[in-house]
Amino acid sequence: MRARLKWANRRWEKMMKVTLLVIGTEWIVVLVVAAIILLFGGSKLPQLAKALGQSKKAFKEGISEGESASDSKPKLDSVDDEALFEEARRRAQQMRADEAKKIDR
Repeated sequence: MRARLKWANRRWEKMMKVTLLVIGTEWIVVLVVAAIILLFGGSKLPQLAKALGQSKKAFKEGISEGESASDSKPKLDSVDDEALFEEARRRAQQMRADEAKKIDR
Protein backbone atom coordinates (compact mmCIF):
# COMPACT_ATOMS: atom_id res chain seq x y z
CA MET A 1 0.00 0.00 0.00
CA ARG A 2 2.80 2.43 0.94
CA ALA A 3 4.69 1.66 -2.24
CA ARG A 4 1.60 2.50 -4.23
CA LEU A 5 1.18 5.81 -2.37
CA LYS A 6 4.83 6.71 -2.93
CA TRP A 7 4.46 5.90 -6.62
CA ALA A 8 1.31 8.04 -6.87
CA ASN A 9 3.00 10.87 -4.98
CA ARG A 10 6.05 10.78 -7.29
CA ARG A 11 3.79 10.69 -10.32
CA TRP A 12 1.82 13.71 -9.03
CA GLU A 13 5.02 15.69 -8.36
CA LYS A 14 6.35 14.88 -11.82
CA MET A 15 3.06 15.87 -13.42
CA MET A 16 3.03 19.22 -11.54
CA LYS A 17 6.61 20.00 -12.59
CA VAL A 18 5.80 19.24 -16.21
CA THR A 19 2.62 21.33 -16.00
CA LEU A 20 4.53 24.31 -14.61
CA LEU A 21 7.14 23.99 -17.32
CA VAL A 22 4.53 23.70 -20.06
CA ILE A 23 2.35 26.51 -18.79
CA GLY A 24 5.19 28.93 -18.16
CA THR A 25 5.42 31.94 -15.90
CA GLU A 26 3.38 34.20 -18.15
CA TRP A 27 0.37 31.94 -18.02
CA ILE A 28 0.62 31.59 -14.27
CA VAL A 29 0.45 35.39 -13.95
CA VAL A 30 -2.56 35.45 -16.28
CA LEU A 31 -4.29 32.76 -14.21
CA VAL A 32 -3.63 34.62 -10.96
CA VAL A 33 -5.02 37.86 -12.43
CA ALA A 34 -8.08 35.97 -13.69
CA ALA A 35 -8.62 34.47 -10.24
CA ILE A 36 -8.41 37.93 -8.66
CA ILE A 37 -10.97 39.27 -11.11
CA LEU A 38 -13.28 36.37 -10.35
CA LEU A 39 -12.89 36.78 -6.60
CA PHE A 40 -13.31 40.53 -6.32
CA GLY A 41 -15.29 41.35 -9.44
CA GLY A 42 -14.67 44.05 -11.99
CA SER A 43 -16.25 46.80 -9.90
CA LYS A 44 -13.85 46.34 -6.96
CA LEU A 45 -10.65 46.29 -9.02
CA PRO A 46 -10.32 50.10 -9.37
CA GLN A 47 -10.76 50.47 -5.61
CA LEU A 48 -8.14 47.79 -4.99
CA ALA A 49 -5.72 49.46 -7.39
CA LYS A 50 -6.28 52.84 -5.73
CA ALA A 51 -5.70 51.38 -2.27
CA LEU A 52 -2.55 49.65 -3.49
CA GLY A 53 -1.25 52.92 -4.99
CA GLN A 54 -1.98 54.83 -1.78
CA SER A 55 -0.22 52.17 0.27
CA LYS A 56 2.82 52.32 -1.99
CA LYS A 57 2.89 56.13 -1.74
CA ALA A 58 2.60 56.04 2.07
CA PHE A 59 5.39 53.46 2.25
CA LYS A 60 7.71 55.61 0.14
CA GLU A 61 6.88 58.69 2.25
CA GLY A 62 7.63 56.74 5.41
CA ILE A 63 10.99 55.64 4.07
CA SER A 64 11.90 59.19 3.04
CA GLU A 65 10.81 60.54 6.46
CA GLY A 66 12.97 57.94 8.17
CA GLU A 67 15.96 58.87 6.07
CA SER A 68 15.49 62.61 6.65
CA ALA A 69 14.96 62.08 10.39
CA SER A 70 18.19 60.11 10.66
CA ASP A 71 20.03 62.91 8.85
CA SER A 72 18.70 65.60 11.20
CA LYS A 73 19.68 63.83 14.44
CA PRO A 74 22.57 65.45 16.25
CA LYS A 75 25.78 63.50 16.28
CA LEU A 76 26.92 62.06 19.60
CA ASP A 77 30.32 63.64 19.12
CA SER A 78 28.78 67.07 19.65
CA VAL A 79 27.26 66.10 23.03
CA ASP A 80 29.29 66.96 26.13
CA ASP A 81 29.78 63.93 28.40
CA GLU A 82 29.32 65.93 31.59
CA ALA A 83 26.04 67.41 30.34
CA LEU A 84 24.86 63.92 29.41
CA PHE A 85 25.69 62.52 32.86
CA GLU A 86 24.05 65.48 34.58
CA GLU A 87 20.85 64.95 32.54
CA ALA A 88 20.88 61.25 33.43
CA ARG A 89 21.26 62.08 37.14
CA ARG A 90 18.43 64.63 36.94
CA ARG A 91 16.11 62.12 35.27
CA ALA A 92 17.00 59.41 37.79
CA GLN A 93 16.16 61.77 40.67
CA GLN A 94 12.89 62.68 38.99
CA MET A 95 12.00 58.99 38.57
CA ARG A 96 12.78 58.29 42.25
CA ALA A 97 10.61 61.23 43.30
CA ASP A 98 7.74 60.01 41.11
CA GLU A 99 8.00 56.49 42.55
CA ALA A 100 8.06 57.85 46.11
CA LYS A 101 4.88 59.83 45.38
CA LYS A 102 3.19 56.67 44.07
CA ILE A 103 4.18 54.73 47.18
CA ASP A 104 2.91 57.48 49.52
CA ARG A 105 -0.54 57.38 47.94
